[in-house]
Amino acid sequence: MDRGAVLFLLLSSLSGGACMIELDGNGFTNILVAINPAVPENPQLIQNIKDMINSSSAYLVTATQKMFYFKDVKILVPPNWAPQPSYTRGKTESYENANVVIKDMSYGDDPYTLQYDECGKPGKYIHLTPSFLLNDSLLNAYGPRGRVFVHEWAHLRWGVYDEYNEDTPFYISSSQQVEATRCSKDLTGSLGVPFSSDSSLQRCSKDQITGLPSANCQFFPDKTQKTSVSIMYLQSLPAITEFCNDKSHNQEAPNMQNRMCNYRSVWSVIGSAPDFDRTAPMTADPPPPQFTLLQKGRRVVCLVLDVSGSMGGYDRLTRLRQAATLFLREIIEDQSMVGIVTFTSSGTIVKSLTLVHDKTSREELVTALPSTAGGGTDICRGLDSGFQVLKEDDSSTFGDEIVLLSDGESPVDCLDQVGNSGAIVHGIALGPSADKRVEIMVNMTGGKYILATDKVDSNGLVDAFAALTTSDGNLTLQSIQLESTGMNTDGNSFFNGTVSVDKTVGNDTSFLVIWGTSVPDIIVTSPTGFNYTNTDFSQNRDLKTATLKIPGTAEVGDWTYRLHNTQSSRQALAVTVTSRAASASVDPVTVKAHMNQEVSNGSRPMLVFAEVRQGDLPVILADVVATIESNDGPKEELQLLDNGAGADVFRHDGIYTKYFTNVRKSGTFNLKVRVQGRGDTARLSVRRHGRALYIPGYMEDGQLQLNPQKPPGSEEDLQARVGSFSRTASGGAFTVAMDPGAPPPRFPPCTITDLSARIEAQGVLLTWTAPGEDYDQGTAKSYEIRMSPDFELLRKNFSDAQLVNVSLSLPKEAGSMEEYSFSPESIPLQNGTILYFAARSEDHENLTSEVSNIAQAALIVPGPDPPTGPEPGPPTGPEPGPPSSVNITVLVLSVTGVVAAACIVATTVMCVKKRKRTTSA
Repeated sequence: MDRGAVLFLLLSSLSGGACMIELDGNGFTNILVAINPAVPENPQLIQNIKDMINSSSAYLVTATQKMFYFKDVKILVPPNWAPQPSYTRGKTESYENANVVIKDMSYGDDPYTLQYDECGKPGKYIHLTPSFLLNDSLLNAYGPRGRVFVHEWAHLRWGVYDEYNEDTPFYISSSQQVEATRCSKDLTGSLGVPFSSDSSLQRCSKDQITGLPSANCQFFPDKTQKTSVSIMYLQSLPAITEFCNDKSHNQEAPNMQNRMCNYRSVWSVIGSAPDFDRTAPMTADPPPPQFTLLQKGRRVVCLVLDVSGSMGGYDRLTRLRQAATLFLREIIEDQSMVGIVTFTSSGTIVKSLTLVHDKTSREELVTALPSTAGGGTDICRGLDSGFQVLKEDDSSTFGDEIVLLSDGESPVDCLDQVGNSGAIVHGIALGPSADKRVEIMVNMTGGKYILATDKVDSNGLVDAFAALTTSDGNLTLQSIQLESTGMNTDGNSFFNGTVSVDKTVGNDTSFLVIWGTSVPDIIVTSPTGFNYTNTDFSQNRDLKTATLKIPGTAEVGDWTYRLHNTQSSRQALAVTVTSRAASASVDPVTVKAHMNQEVSNGSRPMLVFAEVRQGDLPVILADVVATIESNDGPKEELQLLDNGAGADVFRHDGIYTKYFTNVRKSGTFNLKVRVQGRGDTARLSVRRHGRALYIPGYMEDGQLQLNPQKPPGSEEDLQARVGSFSRTASGGAFTVAMDPGAPPPRFPPCTITDLSARIEAQGVLLTWTAPGEDYDQGTAKSYEIRMSPDFELLRKNFSDAQLVNVSLSLPKEAGSMEEYSFSPESIPLQNGTILYFAARSEDHENLTSEVSNIAQAALIVPGPDPPTGPEPGPPTGPEPGPPSSVNITVLVLSVTGVVAAACIVATTVMCVKKRKRTTSA
């Protein structure tokens, strides 16, 4: 087996780092729950976390048919809580790598799981609020906490999706019944609008546009049910103890589980997870979960820096000093402790642990940075000295950090020592020859692994050090990178740019300019027009840097920089801008970026993710560009989208996504993301997905039992714009290890996931987002669209359904909105007609995508609304009583449709019309 394949297997087995959940027999272990530092100290909170997981373990045993339980859980308490005898020293655990986070939300207390990958792929973390854990009045609406935790665990561990849909709470079934969007259909309840004065229901009116129940109509489930499914719909009901399986699954419901998982049941997806490959049902009740309380102290970091002979080339040592100086002056937080070690064939302690508390202490560390290079390379000897430095404060390395920078290969005989140290190792690989085994150390300890090339204009080494911020969850203490860019600038030419400082940042704002050969003329202009020039910068000609510190809080608005290369020859110029939160009480806008695979063999495309938020609120409508750079220099830019199509799961959730398909060779690649928000577009959103449903009330013994009204949190509450802002973030490095001689992979168009259909005066209008030649990039060759009055036929035998003639419709560029209008000649549009549509696309290499979601269009003629009154609306479900179907004289358009005029009659003339409208999603 070649070295690349060995590395692929090693990294794959370690992917996920120190906080990866493990399965020991039937028990899940290494689960990390982390409490945010902003949460007030409260011992009852810890006890309620334990109680929740204890009860959820028993519920999980039942829900998974005795397959799994929770065995071992760690609870990381904030460093600002008072130490307790029951707290042990944390090791590699950190808030940012936690599986469950406890933090207040800006709106409401909905438990949710941050989830934005493909069906069956794990989520990022579960978010619970202190109020949810402490306020028992919320239990009626969400159900017992242990049940809620199992609902969220299914999102997190097994990548399943919700079976409700608040945007589309009702739909028309193939049997022409109005149904609540749920699983299973056996779950009963009543439709109605609650009276404000009592606990009665008035009948729902029909929406005159859709024919469905009006927007204020709600579904109130019966408290007592005869069905036991489904946990991903209503875990709060006492009878619900199972996930929907193939027998009980509601394939017609327009929910995310059907859309994302190709109409598979939740239990089918869970059952295909690797967890089931190595377990069998338990024959006895499992023991209760074991809990460990952890707490970490102040941040302790040792820089372990390679100064071997190869660091003398490509100006690497100078660039190391540039980047490390930024880290020591601007990035590392006050009250941290920092030491410095250099290594060649042996390690040398050049600076013992130093408390960072003022400018003088920071400059002492800067002065200790190495200035000469020479000798061999032995990474482990450098780590030996680094661990020695970390022990200087308390004789332990638990929870401390190593920043290891190296540019070459080395003997590595210390993997066990690294794993047993309890320290987090961050790895910075400089140049194309850096030792790949550093990545293994990083994965073992939950650190960050970042690649930096030898190109000054890429600014990679500065980005690497700028990414090493605190990981305790306190965003107001972190340094925020607003800008990081560079350019090879021709002689006597200018390098210009704009940096937007928003109201959430502005303290400790710094501009760093780096040049290749000679200092440029520099002008930085504030939003009010004040110019800062070279004389305002602190220059270090040996380091080839100039630094401007903005006094106080930087002005909000657009700052511009203008660098003039005054020499006659080309030189590389780079600019980095960092800042901190303007207020300790307001979270800054942040961006986090990563790939969905830390290591790939090239057989399937990789996904690029960028998460843009202010606190827990998504920031939408921003411009997000990812740059992927290989270790030998070439780079590729990708425009990431938050449009709910292609690689993106949810529209406007603040997660911007794109496929990376240009996998042509093995190597190490680095991800960097730049985000620009414009004041007239970017704004906050309250949309959260993957969450437990808040139930407005229940029907019990024929009476409506209302829960307290859910706290408001509509999009309208957040119409105030975020304002213009700039952010840059490193997404770390990833590895591609392809088989030697393997041809570049070929990828089909991505699956269309947002196909919709509605009936208009001229027939049926279909809309969708265009896929690409290779997943969501480029332009596909053709579409194949089919229709049927039979939902099951279209789902199971797409090729047997009737073909829609789209030969005149050429695909648009990926991400564009497509519209196609036609009148079916073989199926008359008449009262009672329900049609289903699905599509797939083909590229120029004749590779076809998977079949899309199934869209419905229905036509039924309306009758008058029933009189309003206190009587409950018709129940939904199979119970005896008034039928749940709407009378055939009601005009109903599909959940995705709009009203068709009552004068629509069947036409038998085929009419194809391609609308010439393209909008970038």
